Amino acid sequence: MNDIKDTKSVGAKINMVFTYAVMIFFTVMAIYPLLWLVMNSFKTTTEFQMNKLGFPKDWVLVNYKDAWIRGKFPRLILNSFIYTGITMVATLVFSFMAGFAFAKIPNRATKFLHGSFVIGLLLTLQSIMVPLFLIINWVGLYNTTLGVLIPYIGIAMPMGIYLGTEFIKSIPDALVESARIDGATYLKIFISIIVPMAAPVAVTVAIMTVTGTWNEFMLINILTSSDALKSLPVGVQKFAGALSSDFGKQFAALVIGLVPMLVFYLTFRKEITKGVAAGAVKG
Repeated sequence: MNDIKDTKSVGAKINMVFTYAVMIFFTVMAIYPLLWLVMNSFKTTTEFQMNKLGFPKDWVLVNYKDAWIRGKFPRLILNSFIYTGITMVATLVFSFMAGFAFAKIPNRATKFLHGSFVIGLLLTLQSIMVPLFLIINWVGLYNTTLGVLIPYIGIAMPMGIYLGTEFIKSIPDALVESARIDGATYLKIFISIIVPMAAPVAVTVAIMTVTGTWNEFMLINILTSSDALKSLPVGVQKFAGALSSDFGKQFAALVIGLVPMLVFYLTFRKEITKGVAAGAVKG
């Protein structure tokens, strides 16, 4: 019996060591590229070409100053916050209101309307870019903030409606019916009952919307021509053109573009984990 216990104990330790080794390996693989990027953002082009893997001999802070000014990052970051914030709020409100109607308000048109929205999940961005550009140009919204926000919200809503509808279906009908008997309007029911109960999946939708909108690059280039309306990814892309040989400034621009999403994750990492887990299980 003791030999069996000892064998199991040794096997458990080996399994634990192997598990930790794999986790450490993938952690290093994820973190090292970020550290490499930050290190090289403080080098001159000449030093980078001679020393690609080591620490910089002289920490060149001017790379960040030049990248910040040349890339016009203050305006681009502000635009990204505006696009992301408005898109997230609008997507949550419209998606969950529609999801509530599809899940709890019976109507002959419910299935057709729900299917019309959800079919948007099957459409790729590349397949709608040209029609979208023509429509936005035709209605006179080209090169405007509204002309960017409407497509962003429309693209984010199919997933929001799908997740919201499926989650709200799991809420007992008795809650809605009892509230209706007490004289509550559908708006009151939505605010008082649906919104608090749907918070976990709402976090999931918010995370997906924030990351997707913040990192979006193709549409903003098609729907705007003015630098005053561009977003952060466009500013980073500028350094891949004429400044592509100036590695220090290019890496500094990449770090500037990386920081907001990194701060977002570090700040809300617990909420992100809980929201994704709850949305995946209940949604």
